[in-house]
Amino acid sequence: MRDVVKRFGDQTVLDGINLDVHEGEVMVIMGGSGSGKSTMLRLMIGSIAPDEGTIELFGDNICAMSENELNETRKKFGILFQSGALFNSMTVSENVALPLREHTDLDQDIIDIQVLIKLELVNLLDAGDKLPSEISGGMKKRAGLARALSLDPQLLFYDEPSAGLDPVTSAQIDQLIKSLGSKLGVTSVVVTHEMDSAFTIADRMAMLDRGRMLRIDKREAFEKLRDTPDDEAAQLDEGERLIRQFLRGAADGPLTERRDDGGFEQALFGEHHTVTDIPSLEPTRG
Repeated sequence: MRDVVKRFGDQTVLDGINLDVHEGEVMVIMGGSGSGKSTMLRLMIGSIAPDEGTIELFGDNICAMSENELNETRKKFGILFQSGALFNSMTVSENVALPLREHTDLDQDIIDIQVLIKLELVNLLDAGDKLPSEISGGMKKRAGLARALSLDPQLLFYDEPSAGLDPVTSAQIDQLIKSLGSKLGVTSVVVTHEMDSAFTIADRMAMLDRGRMLRIDKREAFEKLRDTPDDEAAQLDEGERLIRQFLRGAADGPLTERRDDGGFEQALFGEHHTVTDIPSLEPTRG
């Protein structure tokens, strides 16, 4: 990503983002709610286009691609959505087979073998005949990962892979992400605000705040900042203190100080819009 800007109306959601992802690494993108993580992910997969700047995947500028060209590029990467995004009317095996049926000319026997291989990679071989409604949340994540792997992608995007999972299941997903890198050489981009997971899987980390990139560095650098003692933290600049607070999940710091900057008083006593007294729905009873 080079000097990427994304606006929605008058709101600038991402402002001058630069990021390189290296082949074979796990890059973790983190930040609080509303920091721009999800928008950044949507830009990287070509779901939306930037207003300024360029985004290259595999050496090609996706911002200049036609939809057909972009669809060809999408075959080179996989996506694990936050909910798993499985088709409820299909079994787990059918979900994993779908990209192979849609985008290849493989015989059904070969597709069946590929499905078994992908299910084995995510330790889900026994669940192939089950419907999504018959498996747990963690199994749905693993099934979604198997589907993301079906076309043997060079790059995997993960949207909050640990969200909503218990600690043990979350740890299993983390180990899967790491093992895919070592076994298959897959490059991973993980969007998350789960710090335990982030420090487990990351080779490098990127911190977003209010649409700006605060820092990109190796995991060890973020660990050092996280573990900075309180008596030394006062010597850090505001950006470093903000990152440290986020990494530690601390209640006090620059992030929470923003709430005391008078914004509420301005909204309450300053210029504001009148709330309409017209109901959004007509009552159905008298």
